Amino acid sequence: MKKTRIRKFIGFLILSVILLGFIGFVEKQSQYKTYQGLEVQIQGVSGLYFVDSKEIESLVQEGFPNLKAGMMLEEVPLKEIEDRLKGHPFVKNADASLGQKGILQLWIEQHQPIARIARPLAADAYITTEGKIIPTSPSYTSRVLILHGPQLEKLLDQGEVMTEMPELMDLITFINGDEFWKAQITEVEVNSKTDIRLYQQVGRQVIELGDAGNLADKFERIQIFYSEILPRKGWDAYERVSVKFKEQIVCE
Repeated sequence: MKKTRIRKFIGFLILSVILLGFIGFVEKQSQYKTYQGLEVQIQGVSGLYFVDSKEIESLVQEGFPNLKAGMMLEEVPLKEIEDRLKGHPFVKNADASLGQKGILQLWIEQHQPIARIARPLAADAYITTEGKIIPTSPSYTSRVLILHGPQLEKLLDQGEVMTEMPELMDLITFINGDEFWKAQITEVEVNSKTDIRLYQQVGRQVIELGDAGNLADKFERIQIFYSEILPRKGWDAYERVSVKFKEQIVCE
């Protein structure tokens, strides 16, 4: 009798453990089917972050106040969340997905500034790799090519570069793509489409580029000015250098 009771007790104990394990498993599986929180990953640009994870979390919380722990995963509006995040001026792309543990995972790609529009009487702005114009960040500054001049106001009104002056993107890309010119050319003055002037890191001469066409040829002539004319005349011999016209280098 005693052995029988022991066997029954052991059997009951085993069944209890199995039952508790099953209940825990079901609860855990049920938990994985509901929203449990979010994680944010942001792709930096040259080590800079123009938007941080707290700002992204605030955007989601403000836009979707019903997004709380316990919400069924199928009710989480992934597409709407992505669209809201893409509306942020520094966000180039956003991807929202749900992990197995009920975690909303947000992956953020930032816009990459390649030039800065400087304005003495108004807020500055960045030009991105796609030619989009975005505001500057109050927290971070990107060291990029400086642009100024009245023609840029038209671009600011458009909100992007490609419609009004796509050739300006060619110029920015040309300068940024060459280590020497990227270090030497510090500012670009854009008075009109046909009146672009370059300012140098070394040398006081204003370089008159004219329009942004035939860039390889024009910069080759500027290089000739550096390598052949300045060594003979001296760095302070001229105040203005023009390569506007084909096959000419005008120095004054």
